[in-house]
Amino acid sequence: MKLHDLLAESAGTPLGALEITDVTSDSRHVCKGCAFVCIEGTGLDGHDYAEAAVKKGARVIVANRDTGRENQIIVSDTRESYAVMCSAINGHAHKQLKLIGVTGTNGKTTVTYLIKAILECAGFKTGLIGTNQSLIGDESAEAANTTPDARALHGLLGSMLAADCEYVVMEVSSHALVQKRVFGLRFDTAVFTNLTQDHLDYHGTMENYLNAKRRLFEVCDKGVFNYDDRLVRDVMRECQCECISFSALSDEADYTAKNISYRVGGVDFELVGVGVIGRVHFATPGKFSVYNALAAGVAATATGMPFTAAVAALSEVSGVKGRVEIVPTDTDFTVVIDYAHSPDALENVISTLSNVKKGRLVTLFGCGGDRDREKRPVMARI
Repeated sequence: MKLHDLLAESAGTPLGALEITDVTSDSRHVCKGCAFVCIEGTGLDGHDYAEAAVKKGARVIVANRDTGRENQIIVSDTRESYAVMCSAINGHAHKQLKLIGVTGTNGKTTVTYLIKAILECAGFKTGLIGTNQSLIGDESAEAANTTPDARALHGLLGSMLAADCEYVVMEVSSHALVQKRVFGLRFDTAVFTNLTQDHLDYHGTMENYLNAKRRLFEVCDKGVFNYDDRLVRDVMRECQCECISFSALSDEADYTAKNISYRVGGVDFELVGVGVIGRVHFATPGKFSVYNALAAGVAATATGMPFTAAVAALSEVSGVKGRVEIVPTDTDFTVVIDYAHSPDALENVISTLSNVKKGRLVTLFGCGGDRDREKRPVMARI
């Protein structure tokens, strides 16, 4: 593909006619004839690797500043340019897919799996991009990040389109929004599950964290919001997109969970909207499961799925791996695994299991990696 077809800034320049074989921002992935995009990260700066990229065969360098290389194009924002170029080299596949993005501190993975299951119950082949894995229909691929970098993301979207997916449901992290990994994408529907303390090692303050999440609702047609979360509600009131709300507490929301009944194997409730009502029998216990089911069901209806079909599908879907997952054991006790990675998530899981346990509740809690150490003592005290 010609460089001018990948990057508008090259049009009309001698470099614009260069044939480009691939696009990368990782010097380890440079191949002969590719474009190497210099991105400044928190620890490394791609501009420092421009010379090495040329030696490995990069045909052009895209940079924010002069790298001293002959075949270079200087742009105002290499993150944006990288996303645009990755989209182009994959045929702008996202423009032919209906994208549903899910953001929030907790519940993203569960909600994306639920939306995928609901859509597939209606006969729509659906791709999924998230923390656990990426799925092209039923075919799995490992995930390196909650939201992949632009090169991997657009490659996945291209593969999903080639596999005849109509919808793609994806987790959209705050890191991805700040780092512009999803720059250029337009979401049919975006969901905001909740916001509690997390990732302050990266964002610094809760205000910055919230503002990062807010960006998703600037690039969607419809927004689905948890009305019971004050911060989420504040974002909803400022949005220009069509806003749809859900609640387990307030009749002011567009959709409300009524007559909630908790049981060991799940939770039952009535999903009530304007002129509609349906009974949901959801297979995962806990109050947070009510919110996850609400988010998924309302998001599915926002995309155009009939309300009755969304409610029926919620009652058919099974649990999500790593989310209140019961481990089969031949013992007189039950083992449950949950990826509770924030204080709020851990408290929700412990509270849920405390309400259904018959004996003691023993919690084994750990923190992998060295990120966001501030939340560790908070979680340990729970």
